[in-house]
Amino acid sequence: MSRPVLAKIKLMISAGAAKPAPPVGPALGQHGLNIMEFCKAFNAKTADLIPDAPIPVVITAYKDKSFEWEMKSPPVTYFVKKAAGVGGGGQRPGHEVKGTVSLKHVYHIAKVKEQDAGGLLSLKQLCRGVIATAKSAGIRVVR
Repeated sequence: MSRPVLAKIKLMISAGAAKPAPPVGPALGQHGLNIMEFCKAFNAKTADLIPDAPIPVVITAYKDKSFEWEMKSPPVTYFVKKAAGVGGGGQRPGHEVKGTVSLKHVYHIAKVKEQDAGGLLSLKQLCRGVIATAKSAGIRVVR
């Protein structure tokens, strides 16, 4: 018999930077969860990742005040900007090119995101998604 779920909480937290301040504290506190337990576990698990990499987290809160959490890989835009070596995307995508990435970068980003897809998307579909994200950020994909 499964435990009754109280809520599913989705947060974006920088790697190694979970603290009881917003957004983590209020999101977990309103459901009566142990904030420090989550912060310590998250920071320990993300200690070897690039500092300040945005990590999507899904926390499942149960009615008995326990919780489980799952990390995903950073968003595609984060990887595309890192590969292009730019801090932000273009102000006018399609008109302004802020940087470039190669197809090799696109392939590697798609391989990382393949873990999050859970086998629902093919590698070709993931590559197309990475290319579309790059284009919408004002970053050109070159051979």
